[in-house]
Amino acid sequence: MDTVVASHEPVMVREVLEALRPGRGGVFVDCTLGLGGHTTALLEAGAARVIGIDRDATALGLARERLQGFGDRVSFVHDDYRAIGAAVRAAGATEVAGILADLGVSSMQLDAEGRGFSFRRDEPLDMRMDVRDEMSAAVFVADADEVELARVIFEYGEERYSRRIARAIVRARGEAPIETTGRLAAIVRRAIPNKGWQRIDPATRTFQAIRIHVNRELDRLDVFLLDAARRLAVGARLVVIAFHSLEDRVVKHTFRAMAADDAPWQVVTRRPLSPDDEECERNPRARSARLRVLERCA
Repeated sequence: MDTVVASHEPVMVREVLEALRPGRGGVFVDCTLGLGGHTTALLEAGAARVIGIDRDATALGLARERLQGFGDRVSFVHDDYRAIGAAVRAAGATEVAGILADLGVSSMQLDAEGRGFSFRRDEPLDMRMDVRDEMSAAVFVADADEVELARVIFEYGEERYSRRIARAIVRARGEAPIETTGRLAAIVRRAIPNKGWQRIDPATRTFQAIRIHVNRELDRLDVFLLDAARRLAVGARLVVIAFHSLEDRVVKHTFRAMAADDAPWQVVTRRPLSPDDEECERNPRARSARLRVLERCA
């Protein structure tokens, strides 16, 4: 546990604190608690209490241990962030002083052995953030037909060779089940034309797509944003950090729609905030982060 926590660095902490202004006190919600880095910063900066939600039981357990020094100033909820309404009600709150959603897969999930999120190690093909879910990546790859595989890889991975990859997966699984990250990555790499050196591994987009699909990461994201914004007190803010263009696009358009006409919200960030050069050098995984802020003004 100590090694995992020590290597964890929450993204854009300074920008999160500047946006959420926890020094005013009040109850905050960390919709993606992870290892508790952002929650620690919020509590140390003055938040009276934080409701921490995470669908990953392992992360929740590690966060509980890390945050035990804050006592009852932290509530732990094992659920999907889209259950924010029930989590806030269960905590006895009606309105909150701020909400943070740090979307996507966490560093802990990428680094943890046996979770199957990364192809850097050859391990069981899983990718589930919540192991209670029935559909793992292996199940999806085994059961989906070629058309569905191609659709998911194209829509969620923005992979131009999605049809070739889907065809290769179907052909390979006919020979033997695809049960490990190493085998899937090898199949994808062979399906993509070799153009010499590439900035990212050819399997990256396909793995991203399957992970997004298995965990339903984009499902009802717009509904969640509206639900979360309705929990805000006047003057409180919703901060969302996205790590890929599909998520950020949903956040951008949903925020704009919510702030239209006589709505009680306004967009604080006309353009998303990005990590500074120092943070990107220190923590390369922060490079793709994009932070947007919505405020309740009435």
